[in-house]
Amino acid sequence: MSPILLFSFVIGYFMLLLVVAYFTSRNSNNESFFIGNRNSNWMLVAFGMIGTSLSGVTFVSVPGTVGSGGFQYFQVVIGYLFGYMVIAFVLIPLYYRMNLTSIYTYLEKRFGVNAHKAGAFFFILSRTVGATARLYLVISVLQIFIFNKLGIPFVATALVILLLILLYTFEGGVKTIIYTDTLQTTGMLVGLVVCIIAIIKSLGTDFSGALSMMGDKGYTKLFNWDVKAGAFALKHILGGMFIAIAMTG
Repeated sequence: MSPILLFSFVIGYFMLLLVVAYFTSRNSNNESFFIGNRNSNWMLVAFGMIGTSLSGVTFVSVPGTVGSGGFQYFQVVIGYLFGYMVIAFVLIPLYYRMNLTSIYTYLEKRFGVNAHKAGAFFFILSRTVGATARLYLVISVLQIFIFNKLGIPFVATALVILLLILLYTFEGGVKTIIYTDTLQTTGMLVGLVVCIIAIIKSLGTDFSGALSMMGDKGYTKLFNWDVKAGAFALKHILGGMFIAIAMTG
């Protein structure tokens, strides 16, 4: 596929994000920017969270993890499920009952202002480092497959993409992000299906044949009950649960 065609897809996607930001930001105020006026469609929020938790890094890195260690990463996914259950049935009712905007307000009410500042600081620090790594990987992929062939330097690519992200986020806040995350989730799931179909075709087999090939290579093993193993099931499940609570709750 030509770099010009790929570049047009990237531009079209960002233009669509800006259009979404424009229509979702009309008549917005401070409350709608930060909490979406507390009336966002729960199905859109839930569906959009799939793309938020996955990210482009997950889309690129998890297949590599599966290729080296099989589907034992699914243990972490099970942990995410338990973590989201804690968020849904413990934390969210607490936030609504106390009329809170964020966990940091709860920390201040429960433990004092120092806990509020410490929690906010370390969360911002961790998200900055994590977002930087994710953005670097995504921009690197775009640079390798598109912009290097067009003679555009990496720095220019990074600056333009950062500017576009800032534009659509600043324009509409959380209300915009709910819709853009929904769009992102849809794109990632469609891309996942397309990739699976393309890989199966490249192997010259069908879906059942691909599963059989994976089983022969040991990729279909889901759980590891060896306590000494790095991928011990209980460790992965607990780790996934606390990651979900810390990053999403």
